Amino acid sequence: QVPLVESGGGLVQPGGSLRLSCVASGFTLDYYAVAWFRQAPGKEREAVSCISTGNGNRYYVDSVKGRFTISRDNAKNTVYLQMNSLKPEDTAVYYCATKAFYCSDYGSSTSFGSWGQGTQVTVSS
Repeated sequence: QVPLVESGGGLVQPGGSLRLSCVASGFTLDYYAVAWFRQAPGKEREAVSCISTGNGNRYYVDSVKGRFTISRDNAKNTVYLQMNSLKPEDTAVYYCATKAFYCSDYGSSTSFGSWGQGTQVTVSS
């Protein structure tokens, strides 16, 4: 059983929007911080955003601030990444991942235990 499953990727024109979903199976996300990472061809994996449990503090990499919004629906055991005003440089495989409780040090992928298989986002005209 795959613990995390991402969906919602696809091909979109510059300026368009997509909403990614990350659904957990076999465990509840209530006690986990959830982050979105992305990896473009030939580049290192990059942390994009993170949402903590509890008060739900949210964090974003500078390049997506004001364009992306992370949210969580614990009743659906799902975390979302709403991506607006997409740019070609947002093209990458997007992954969700979990760590206990808070987003501290979320920029380090080694802090995260469970990962999804990824969903491709392509921004191109």
